[in-house]
Amino acid sequence: MTKIIAYIGLGSNLGRRMANLEEAVDRLHHREGVHVTRLSPVYETAPVGYVNQPDFLNACAEIKTTLSPMDLLHTLLDVERELHRVRVMRWGPRTIDLDLLLYGDQIIQTEDLTVPHPRMTERPFVLIPLADLIPERIIPGTGKTVIHWVRETGQPEDLVRSSDTFCSYTVAKKESLPSGSKEVSDG
Repeated sequence: MTKIIAYIGLGSNLGRRMANLEEAVDRLHHREGVHVTRLSPVYETAPVGYVNQPDFLNACAEIKTTLSPMDLLHTLLDVERELHRVRVMRWGPRTIDLDLLLYGDQIIQTEDLTVPHPRMTERPFVLIPLADLIPERIIPGTGKTVIHWVRETGQPEDLVRSSDTFCSYTVAKKESLPSGSKEVSDG
């Protein structure tokens, strides 16, 4: 089976935010057809849209997957449900938010899935962690690199790098990290 490199955006602003991110990564890594290979640092960011809610912790994960884009989306939704994600309002608070940002170099537009993520080039809280992993990668359909979009959107004053590492979860617990990956420790 062909392995595709995909990128997942992670966010949490309810409960034990760091533990929620850690648990989501762990559950993804143990899913059939998904292997978490690298993790960005974690950033603390103000909410977007509905602002009367706690700040978010945001990060990105690089994965290798044999799942189709739709199967991967369903896996992300399953993990969100397992971690008690409740969809009450758009941009509202959540225990975990998992977004499929990139799936190889593919451009996908269906009723249920759009890749690259349709709002990622407008969101510093997505772009900055993604740039920690793949700054020179061209976002399919835009002709521009991730770092270009970071510069285009600017870094908000309220975005704080919470940790150089992810959390207490370490991909190396399962398998060796590839060169350039960040091990994770509690932050």
